Amino acid sequence: MEYRLLTGINSPADLKAVEEKNIPDLCAEMRDFLVSNIERTGGHLASNLGVTELTVAIHRVFDSPKDHIIFDVGHQSYVHKLITGRRDMFSSLRTPGGLSGFTNRSESLHDPFGAGHSSTSVSAALGFAEADALSGSDAFTVAVIGDGAYTGGMAHEALNNCKKDLRLIIILNENRMSISKNKGAFASYLAKVRISKGYRKWKSGTNSFLTKLGGFGRAMHSFLSYSKNKKKRIVYSSNYFEDLGLYYIGPVNGNDYQAIHKALREAKSLGKCAVIHTYTKKGKGYEPAERAPDSFHNVSGSHGSKKTLHSEFASKLIDLADKDKSITAITAAMGIGTGLSEFGKSHPERYFDVGIAEEHALTFAAGLAAAGMKPYAAIYSTFLQRAYDNIIHDIALQKLPVRMIIDRAGLAVADGATHHGIFDVAFLSHIPGIEIYAPVTYRSLGAFLVASVDAESPVAIRYSNTPELSFVSDMFYKNVSDDEIGVLSDFEEGNAPEYVFITYGNVAANVLKAQNILRDKGINSGIILCEKLAPYGDCVEKIAALTKGAKRVLFVEEGIFFGGFSMIAATELRKSHPELSAVSIAFSAIDGSFAVPSEPCDLYDHLGLSAEKIAEKILNYSE
Repeated sequence: MEYRLLTGINSPADLKAVEEKNIPDLCAEMRDFLVSNIERTGGHLASNLGVTELTVAIHRVFDSPKDHIIFDVGHQSYVHKLITGRRDMFSSLRTPGGLSGFTNRSESLHDPFGAGHSSTSVSAALGFAEADALSGSDAFTVAVIGDGAYTGGMAHEALNNCKKDLRLIIILNENRMSISKNKGAFASYLAKVRISKGYRKWKSGTNSFLTKLGGFGRAMHSFLSYSKNKKKRIVYSSNYFEDLGLYYIGPVNGNDYQAIHKALREAKSLGKCAVIHTYTKKGKGYEPAERAPDSFHNVSGSHGSKKTLHSEFASKLIDLADKDKSITAITAAMGIGTGLSEFGKSHPERYFDVGIAEEHALTFAAGLAAAGMKPYAAIYSTFLQRAYDNIIHDIALQKLPVRMIIDRAGLAVADGATHHGIFDVAFLSHIPGIEIYAPVTYRSLGAFLVASVDAESPVAIRYSNTPELSFVSDMFYKNVSDDEIGVLSDFEEGNAPEYVFITYGNVAANVLKAQNILRDKGINSGIILCEKLAPYGDCVEKIAALTKGAKRVLFVEEGIFFGGFSMIAATELRKSHPELSAVSIAFSAIDGSFAVPSEPCDLYDHLGLSAEKIAEKILNYSE
């Protein structure tokens, strides 16, 4: 398509200058641009196609960056990025140092608040609105939140604190499809909230009539309010938002530009807190995405048919649950992403999708465990951070055998800092009584899952969303039984080479490449692979036995150094084994950063975790 209109849009001011009759054509160009670019670079497609008219209308009615536009999660902000001068950056979408797949404060003044995780928009928007009220600003704040994010409890905590006189507009966009099907009472309620035009017309007429009565009308308003609400409840049913004191407009077709533009102007004219309830079609304008919005949620994502560690986890858990009726599975709106949707098909009565509610998921799991069940809660590493207190207070302190299955462990190269799974080992390692496993093969994952069935304390099993590292089986598992898998090496105890790598997780693949680089230069090295990390005492004892005679040890970790595996294991090694004091210890880990490069690059190389940079640590020492 020739982008006749889109090429002239480099700012919200340019958008405002477009004649209204040309808006449908502009929206069509935007959709074509997104499809052609995202199919090449990867990214969130269906959600952005669905909010095209809605986003255009928001920028036509409001004045960014004076008015603050905040997108929940941010994966539906691509049209917003097009409007705000970032069209030429789309070739670098979701690459390290390139255009973020979410909103990002450092990227543009038009992104007032960064995102990536769900259900934060209303809280952040409330902060902006209160700040404007305190400073006397007449700016508006607009929060765009989807029905999936609306299932998160944090959104309701924020709604509970919204004051009706704030210049805050909350757009609740219902597309009936987030990543997995929305679950729970809030999602069910939204499907029933349908305030008819008759009710809105009646309410508007009542308000207009009372205004014309002057002082007498205002005095009567309180008296008539009761009968108005009674009428509403009898004829149209109660409205959650108006019961909170917020002005409600909706539902409005968010794919009808005229309708949503009118609703936004109405909300703006009120000058007070309002909720606009919209509904849009995910994948709008692109037939394949309309037919299968879940498949086009994240194009070139990891939800394909190839076998991965998470698909193997789901398959193995189904087998275990066939034999043990006390096994249950829990996901926080990531049934597809964690593979547990397959468990739900096999054991629907023991499968719980609690919506975007990680805190609830883990305390719920703790309750199941306390009642004698065997819960497996599968959550992405980056989202597990939201439930840290629940792990400590509700699970670990009570020594409850909740099995935490931590998906997407390690760097999230495409999604960036908000999704990096680089903190879980560090924040779990300091909690007493937790066993931490890091399988990199289907065999070790299966062995750890089998062992976890009879666990009597909390268990964490972390892995990346990739196929297994197949070379590990040949290098480390020869003549090893499943119960011996934990800390293994590619050399025999008592025969350590001069240089030894100690690693865990998927970065072991880069360590193997580094070993080959050294071999080509005539340098012999060995690898210790740790698939059972905590309790650290066992791990460190095995490392100590294997490293005797080594000249230099290099810990390689796809996680943060401070408080992480490398730091803990090295400290324990020095403390409990003074005889190894002559061994030089070095580290390749993520050191004091969120792993955010300032310009396009190879992220692993940037962080010193590429095979070349790992090998360099040994080469520099050997020279």
